[in-house]
Amino acid sequence: MTWETAYQKTTHNIEVSVQPVFLSERSEPEDSLFVWAYKIRIHNAGDRKVTLRQRCWHITDALGNTEVVRGEGVVGEQPVLEPGQSFEYTSGTPLPTPSGIMVGSYDMEVDGGGWLAVDIPAFSLDSPHESSPLN
Repeated sequence: MTWETAYQKTTHNIEVSVQPVFLSERSEPEDSLFVWAYKIRIHNAGDRKVTLRQRCWHITDALGNTEVVRGEGVVGEQPVLEPGQSFEYTSGTPLPTPSGIMVGSYDMEVDGGGWLAVDIPAFSLDSPHESSPLN
């Protein structure tokens, strides 16, 4: 498995990096099943402690069909990030098409009160079964 170059975005001093990879061993193109993993690194470059409480993803396939996925935390956790700390996790998504795009956001609770909406950069889900990348 080879991880691609990271997509990055910083919002409210929270840096989010994403590295997607196509999982050919888990995909079945003849059955319209294409699977990707993505590794995410969240780094608190600010001066306040934050807790990741919720996530929201918009996952769009090559036909323009979008699924919105919301939930608490990430991979069963609600990580707390002190200033200067990072959290990394790996997750994945299937699509019925050989390419797509994901974009999203995290809702972060700020220590002492308040909330931050932190952007997850849009990233392309490309497979060798697609002739041209979407993003």
